[in-house]
Amino acid sequence: MAASPQTEKFAVCLRRLKDRSGRGYDRLGKEAGVSGSSLHRYCSGLSVPTDYRVVHSFAKVCGASTEELRELHRLWALADTDRDVPAVTAEDVPEQEQEPEPEPDGPAVPAQASPGPDDAVPQEVTPDEAEKPRRSRVPEKLSSRFAVLAAVVVVVLVAGFVWMPADASSPADDRLLYSAACKSVSMGQHDECVREVQRLLVRAKGRLSVDGDFGPETLRRLTAFQVLAGMPANNVVDGPTKEALYAQKVSMSTWSPERVAQRIREVFVEDPRTAVAIAHCASFLDPLWTLPNTNGSRNWGVFQISDGRLRELDGTPLRAFDPEWNIQAAHRLWSARHDFHDWPSCEAALKNAPKS
Repeated sequence: MAASPQTEKFAVCLRRLKDRSGRGYDRLGKEAGVSGSSLHRYCSGLSVPTDYRVVHSFAKVCGASTEELRELHRLWALADTDRDVPAVTAEDVPEQEQEPEPEPDGPAVPAQASPGPDDAVPQEVTPDEAEKPRRSRVPEKLSSRFAVLAAVVVVVLVAGFVWMPADASSPADDRLLYSAACKSVSMGQHDECVREVQRLLVRAKGRLSVDGDFGPETLRRLTAFQVLAGMPANNVVDGPTKEALYAQKVSMSTWSPERVAQRIREVFVEDPRTAVAIAHCASFLDPLWTLPNTNGSRNWGVFQISDGRLRELDGTPLRAFDPEWNIQAAHRLWSARHDFHDWPSCEAALKNAPKS
């Protein structure tokens, strides 16, 4: 099966890094903590790794720059999303208009036979009985009265809406995200709806570009916003998220990278330089950084603490976005064995990175 366009772009980026390193798959795999055959599949576009940390570690041992790492993560996220697009099923195809059923071959049976001239009055019926109407007119009178009553009800309802106070009705909402065009806003989309979401995230002090492209950067900021707003991080701009974005009650303002690095040095007094390097490798020192995994789990905050570790530390994604809590929690993990084994990819990348 041919690779998708997004998977091929991701594979090209990997091959470029591999060729530039001048090393073979087996050696790179050993340094990155993955088999050489797996790296070959990734670079050939035959598969996409389910855990981005493998990609990150591979890129680091190849000497990738910060910008290259960001671009690689963007391509990985798009390739992973493209792989998970469900196939079109019969239920997704709109039903076609049904053709009228063919008429039966036999002669049509009339709903009611019309009496012939000889059938006007049966002989056993008396003349008085024949002059009686064949059906009662009571239903017709009731139908007429019902129609008049229905008309009166309609007039009353219309009058009620006309005289209803302005604040009791639902005025037309001219906010873009509530338009029919923006009914769904999610990963991979590129339009004005995405641009509106980005503008609202920036207004909430989120750090991202307003380019109309719903990529990994926008997804990270949306995830952080939803967590800070106290709602499920479902990767989609749904109704509650739209309301929260327009309400302007959530602030994404947080520590600068410089302040994060300074605090890490103060907490990790045993090895401040390595600790800062690990955090930079994991999150670029961004307190609101998130990294989704294809198994549905996520990593959170400065030190990218996983969902599993959060449960062990009695933490939550919201607490993980607090840089002070995140740094202290990472130090607790480090103190278990006085090493950075909880960040194997970054630790391996740091050990094998070329010395500058």
